[in-house]
Amino acid sequence: MLIAHLPASYLWTRVLQRRLGKQLLPLGLLASVLPDIDLLYFYFVDGRAHPHHTYWTHRPVVWALLASLAAVLVVWERRLRDPVLVLFSNILLHLALDTVAGGICWLYPLSDRSVQLVRVPAVHGHWLLSFVHHWTFLLELGIWVAAVAVWGRDRAAAARAPEADPTLRSRIRSSTDLSIFKIAHR
Repeated sequence: MLIAHLPASYLWTRVLQRRLGKQLLPLGLLASVLPDIDLLYFYFVDGRAHPHHTYWTHRPVVWALLASLAAVLVVWERRLRDPVLVLFSNILLHLALDTVAGGICWLYPLSDRSVQLVRVPAVHGHWLLSFVHHWTFLLELGIWVAAVAVWGRDRAAAARAPEADPTLRSRIRSSTDLSIFKIAHR
């Protein structure tokens, strides 16, 4: 996937937030792009010598080991349960999305075989054009459309909420009275 990690994470983390009742969206969005931190190494150190999906940040076994360590921490510190769930489920979502056309070694270290559901043929001079003109890019655009629709629905619901509850409107108004500008001029 090229552009769908963030909107897919937005959709998934919104589902989790409704179930958990906590605001964890920033963590979910960060986790959704965390495996791609290897792009820094790919471009600035490795000189694009190896596909970036072959680096450790795209190895499910690494994230499974880290999730196991995090699970031990959760046993000691229960309040970490929800953030750990959001973090690792979004990383797993990233790897699942990369499996569509990018390829992930799900059985590593038992096998170096990359699992890729769809092969995007190099029919254009640049790899990016080949991806953008392939039907899988429509899937990415569909994820974006769904995320924008959910975001718009959530914004509309938030805008209607003060009208439905007059006490909420006064609480929102009183919270804006504590703005930095007003505090500085008291």
